Amino acid sequence: MATDQFDPDRFKAGQQQTWDSVAAGWKLWCATFEDGAGALSSHLASLAGVRAGYRVLDIATGIGEPAITAAALVGTSGHVVAIDQAPQMLAIARERAQGLGLNNLDFREMDAEKLELPQETFQAVLCRWGLMFLPNLADSLISMRRLLTPGGKLAAAVWSTPDKVPLLSIAANVVRQMVEMPPPPPGTPNAFNLADAPKLEQALTQAGFADVRSEPFTVTFTFASGEEFSRFILDVGGPVAEVVRTQPADKQTEMINGMLEAVQQFVTPEGKLSIPNEVVCVVGAQSS
Repeated sequence: MATDQFDPDRFKAGQQQTWDSVAAGWKLWCATFEDGAGALSSHLASLAGVRAGYRVLDIATGIGEPAITAAALVGTSGHVVAIDQAPQMLAIARERAQGLGLNNLDFREMDAEKLELPQETFQAVLCRWGLMFLPNLADSLISMRRLLTPGGKLAAAVWSTPDKVPLLSIAANVVRQMVEMPPPPPGTPNAFNLADAPKLEQALTQAGFADVRSEPFTVTFTFASGEEFSRFILDVGGPVAEVVRTQPADKQTEMINGMLEAVQQFVTPEGKLSIPNEVVCVVGAQSS
């Protein structure tokens, strides 16, 4: 039986559809998510040296991060361009920026592998949880480097291994134990695609970046209860949530109960959930 071949164009079209389909959920849970993830946005901006007057590019911005964090740092003398391929996510990002009174952001619908932007334009390029979904990472990194001014930096974050990212792996593991999920074609990007820090560093070095280094970073998400966590997963979980929703009612209940049991290890003395997750941050510079 022939194995399906990976089609990058089909994959990216599917990614756009998936992210747009969960945009409303991300809007609903934005505050909860950014209470944890906001620290990573600030850390990436710091790694890239973002400061007043900088021109910054945010790749795969989703609903606006780390673009919004960067916009506050560069001030009125700087400017941020933020791109994403999912228009419904970008609509939320624009709404968030307008609500904060930030006028130094430009949100554009754009494929991260087709960066139609002038070279040597930005002092910093940021990407939070986006690189691992790029089918052609090598050429994409070269394109990102060419957009940087001499001495400019790329700072990116990707998820670590599944065992260190319970926010994502708990629900997926529960569902896989109860429903057979066929594997994707070989070579299909996934959330944990770049968890190997040395290989990630090597990818940047081969793309021509200098002074490449990586470091772990912990992002902790807090939920009022296990029930709130399960609602979050069902609202923003994409393919995993879709599998749950397609099951009979009794199977859905069984899956949700499985999630509730799995997150008990993260219950605090106050009865909340505090879920730590490891991220790999990497930074590299354009040669001066």
